[in-house]
Amino acid sequence: MLESYYAKPESADRLRALWLGPAIDRYAEWLVSRHVAKMTALGHFQILAQFNQFVVRRGVRTHEDLPGQIDAFVRYRLRAHRWARTARDRGTVLTHSRTVVEQLLRVLVPGFVGTVRKRPWPMQSTVPGFQAYLRDERGMRPDTIRGYEHHLRVFERFLESSRITDLVTLSPVLITRFLTESTAGLSWETRGGRAGVLRVLLRYLRRQGLVATDLSRAVPRGRKYKLASIPRAIPWSEVERVLASVDRRSLRGKRDYAILILLATYGLRSQEVAQLELSAIDWQRSQFHVLGRKAGNSTTYPLAASVGEAIIEYLRLRPECADRHVFISLTAPFRPIGHWAVSGRAGHYLRRAGITVRRPGSHTFRHSCVQRLVEADVPFKQIGDYVGHRSDNATQVYAKVAIHKLRALTLGDAEDVL
Repeated sequence: MLESYYAKPESADRLRALWLGPAIDRYAEWLVSRHVAKMTALGHFQILAQFNQFVVRRGVRTHEDLPGQIDAFVRYRLRAHRWARTARDRGTVLTHSRTVVEQLLRVLVPGFVGTVRKRPWPMQSTVPGFQAYLRDERGMRPDTIRGYEHHLRVFERFLESSRITDLVTLSPVLITRFLTESTAGLSWETRGGRAGVLRVLLRYLRRQGLVATDLSRAVPRGRKYKLASIPRAIPWSEVERVLASVDRRSLRGKRDYAILILLATYGLRSQEVAQLELSAIDWQRSQFHVLGRKAGNSTTYPLAASVGEAIIEYLRLRPECADRHVFISLTAPFRPIGHWAVSGRAGHYLRRAGITVRRPGSHTFRHSCVQRLVEADVPFKQIGDYVGHRSDNATQVYAKVAIHKLRALTLGDAEDVL
């Protein structure tokens, strides 16, 4: 498989003639299966050739002894890269060297796992079973659990800095200090989310007998008035300006344009766009299905001609891979993009078009879609069903931005409007 990356057969032969040559050839087959780009693969082969030279010079004779050489090799490469003077550059050399060698050893050495970089669930030793409780008993979605993980990690660091090892010593004063220090400068929504996570955790601690009293009552509840916020929508003319600003000559531009027009036309959430699969698009009936929405339902939408053309234009250049999600990464290994990437691309084009809006992202297009429907006098119940709102309250807040109705009130036609 080395010939897949080397134009000259003799270059592949030189690499294959090394002691680790057959293993590197198998590793090349693994890279091909993941559609790794040529320049990336050649850089990996260079590192592995250096690793081969390093272990042969140290007298290694069996593959089983190779894992014990990884740390020494990483230090050797760091000394060789004298240009890596900053902490960031040194970290890049260390991580890249270790990752490539460990990838080879996973192919070569049975049972080799290597470095596990995923951090363990926070407070796993002090509060066992909490993650399973959120998933199995409360039925939370993976994205919600990831949000819990973030807030719990902040709480874990606070306990470590306060030198608290036994949760029995928790007190209302300590909880108040944590919330005061950790939420300074955060938005109301983030403060409320952290307080909510803490309340769930404290109730679980009491249920499991890890604390003597229910401390969740010590977590203050902020007051938020119903329909107090204003949706961060932009006029439809500015939505069209953002769409027109996308350079659709490249694959990235075609993909991003298809994402943005889906967000703007149907008011989809970023998660719903990221999870959209090829099988969900019914080309014969000109419709597509959005499954597993936030409200737990599914929706079938008519496929607008402009949206369908944008998706087809992107799919014609979409990299070939086994994954069936519509939107994937543009560099190998190809994998589905996350909802954060969808929101990030939306925010990027809003800023580039010079649109000033609070927290620019995918929800800006969602709000704009709903506002457009409100201004078209579509009933709120139909709007809520269209965008997948769980309750009527989520839709009625848009009545505050129905400018055409407010204008009629100021002109003295209040009775007709109401």
